[in-house]
Amino acid sequence: MNKIIYLDAAATALKPEAVISAESDFLRNRYANSGRGICARATAVDDMVLQVRKRIANFINADTAQVVFTSGATDGLNRIVNIVSGQTWYSEKSIVAVSDLDHHSARLPWVELLSRGKIQKILLCELDENLDIKIDSVPKTDFLVITAMSNVLGRPQDVGAIISAARAKNPNVVTIVDASQYVVHEKIDVKKWDCDFMVFSGHKIGTDTGIGILYIRDTEKYRPDKFGGGMVLKVSDSDLILNNSPEKWEAGTLPLTQISGVIPAIDYMETNRPDMNLIRFAYDELSNISRVKIITSRNANILSFNIDGMHPLDVGALLGANNICVRVGNMCAAWIHKYLGINGSVRISVGPWNTMDEMQYVTKVIKGIAK
Repeated sequence: MNKIIYLDAAATALKPEAVISAESDFLRNRYANSGRGICARATAVDDMVLQVRKRIANFINADTAQVVFTSGATDGLNRIVNIVSGQTWYSEKSIVAVSDLDHHSARLPWVELLSRGKIQKILLCELDENLDIKIDSVPKTDFLVITAMSNVLGRPQDVGAIISAARAKNPNVVTIVDASQYVVHEKIDVKKWDCDFMVFSGHKIGTDTGIGILYIRDTEKYRPDKFGGGMVLKVSDSDLILNNSPEKWEAGTLPLTQISGVIPAIDYMETNRPDMNLIRFAYDELSNISRVKIITSRNANILSFNIDGMHPLDVGALLGANNICVRVGNMCAAWIHKYLGINGSVRISVGPWNTMDEMQYVTKVIKGIAK
């Protein structure tokens, strides 16, 4: 097989033609800045941004004013920490709970705060025998970070139940959900979850890189973390009056080209979900190979594995030599690998472009490597 087989959708999705066409059309025919003009083209861009915001709000069951554009999930997760730690009511005695499922972006901003003495301590949510967050052991905490789906294990967490358990111990807990992997496979409902913040990246669902979504439930509770053009209504030498949400969170120029591709990306994803039968096929084929050690469960949305006696990078290089693109290493999720007692893994993740013929070829190559 001479063509490239792309099995790294969990890192970033290939772009559907509808997204490429929408962004190309915007750049060629409709480009202008938003919130800064009154000509027909500028007002059309303003309307485009509003329509995309409404589509996202419907997609996650939020209100339009609660949807904020960022440059990605990492940006959103860092901004959340900056937002809450910058409030007048914030205490440096705060306790934060995380889990070993977390991506680096979800946890490292809090680790950095801890290193500067800006929080009191970080607690770990326990994992059960299935490597899911153990709901009945969620600790009492001031801030709770939830990874809705690990990018190594591919299992959806019961986000609503986890938040409910946390609120039972502290009704004022601030809950933060990283839905970057979850968004591709499961329906997001921020109201049902009862979360305070939620993030995901656009490029996971088929948009260009450089666009992310930040959901803020109580937009009036917080002052913004960034200041500049477009987010103020009135300024003086000593004071400012903020715009209403969401504009008050979006200082500067928005990633307009990427925003123009969001609606076709969501539309495409909702009608072209990845075929998880491909993952189950690979699981069944490889679970009988003694040297192949599968980390994920059969019903997971990805397949992560190692081959005994081989470094994941070497496995990835051999697969690459056979025109197969996979992710190798610690997946920016060092904690779950440490929990499992391994340095890294090889990850297969599929998109709607992948076929059973491809997976049959891939498993054949992996079996050959493992001999």
